[in-house]
Amino acid sequence: MVLKRTGGRQPFDRAKVAEGIRSACKGRPVDDAQVEVLAEQVEDAVRLEAAAGNEITSSLVGHCVLELLRGTDEVAYMRFASVYKNFDDAADFRRELALLKKG
Repeated sequence: MVLKRTGGRQPFDRAKVAEGIRSACKGRPVDDAQVEVLAEQVEDAVRLEAAAGNEITSSLVGHCVLELLRGTDEVAYMRFASVYKNFDDAADFRRELALLKKG
């Protein structure tokens, strides 16, 4: 089960993760097979956290997706970050881009 920001819980849904990744990668040189591998890696990370007794939060899932996109496609990373982190203006993009370039 994944604890949502709103306090609700819902089952982990790999297809939903894949769809979020696919949306971020739209028009980018990331094919469907890569999207599925990334979604599988997120699912594996979630299982490891659950096996360790850690609570699975939507924040954990989003952070995992961000880390994987960072190494896959920077534009997809920024797209996902803008939704995940609720960017409000261009300054948010600049700040995130600076973090991306650091790491």
